[in-house]
Amino acid sequence: MARPPLPIGTFGSITTREVRPGVYRARTRFRDFDGVTREIKGTGRSAAAAVRELKTKIADRSAPSGDLIGPDMRISQVADIWLSLYRAEQRSEATTANEYQRIIENVINPAIGNIRLREATAGRLERLIRSQDSHSRRKKTKTVLKMMFDAAVIDDALPANPVSSTSRLRGQKKDVQALSVEDLNAVRSAVDSWMTKKRPGPKPNQDMPDIIDLLLATGCRIGEVLAIRWTDIDLSATPPTVSISGTIKTETGKGTYRKPKPKSDASKRTIALPPFAVDVLMRRRIEQRPNHYNAVFATRNGTWHQVGNIERRWRTIRADTGFDWVTPHTFRKTVATLIDRLVDSDTAARVLGHSSDAITKEFYIEKDRTTPDVTHILQSFAGKATTTKSDA
Repeated sequence: MARPPLPIGTFGSITTREVRPGVYRARTRFRDFDGVTREIKGTGRSAAAAVRELKTKIADRSAPSGDLIGPDMRISQVADIWLSLYRAEQRSEATTANEYQRIIENVINPAIGNIRLREATAGRLERLIRSQDSHSRRKKTKTVLKMMFDAAVIDDALPANPVSSTSRLRGQKKDVQALSVEDLNAVRSAVDSWMTKKRPGPKPNQDMPDIIDLLLATGCRIGEVLAIRWTDIDLSATPPTVSISGTIKTETGKGTYRKPKPKSDASKRTIALPPFAVDVLMRRRIEQRPNHYNAVFATRNGTWHQVGNIERRWRTIRADTGFDWVTPHTFRKTVATLIDRLVDSDTAARVLGHSSDAITKEFYIEKDRTTPDVTHILQSFAGKATTTKSDA
């Protein structure tokens, strides 16, 4: 019966002999990581020294090289390797990688950074994920852990990903809420009140109400509206259009800049503008001071607006108005809901820049709770006496 092969990464019995006076050689068979069994040799001034050199050579062949992950690595080391690979692949924007790094530094490393990879059980990871104080934080932590441990499985450091055995995260789904025409009138009144309110400092410009009008006219994300340049607008077309080809990002060490592509390929689109948006743009074209970036919405210094600053300004405007639930994204949902009511969800998805209407229907369109008037049909269920009485 044939002798079974050595498991990959292991060696057989070691033999030693003196090859010349004072020089010893140790030999063994080692099954390499390509499946081929090779002879490994070590020499030394004694049999023990030859064996030590032989085992050092085997360890060098077995040790992870470069960015490979091993089962005895600490979680913090695995995180560093995975994050460097993630950044090198450039499969996502730097802001996403920076967010993942914050999760590693603030959540993962303090809790399990010093344990070995092979010690990371599903139960230990479950407790870490569940210990986070919000659904968003739990979701991000699980996402990073999943990708880290996937890399370990690919490098054969683990037989399976323990994160896959943790329980499913179930957040509380909120109903989509869109603005009615009456709500929009109240929102505009709140903006007007904020614009005319006496306060120290320079008088606010027309940016905030105009940004809201462009959000309502396009269904764009706030970063997409802030990234619009005059070269993206064609007022001579019939109807006039705006091309969405970028978004605004703010990064530590890099500042605020225009990223030359929006969130996804489907987000690159050309949108027909309604007359009220054309009026806003024509006025701004006349009144606005030129800026280096040719931006439709620029700060007083001629730089790009930060998304966070606009969102913070909006929170100030809506304070004590009863519209605490309204965010810049609410205007996007309002656009999607109106288009769905009057056209269909596929058209709404295309305007919003979604690849399909599945996301649009689930997260952007307010559910229509009304039902068709079928009373003339249901009347057939009425009793005979009731029918006679109604006929009389």
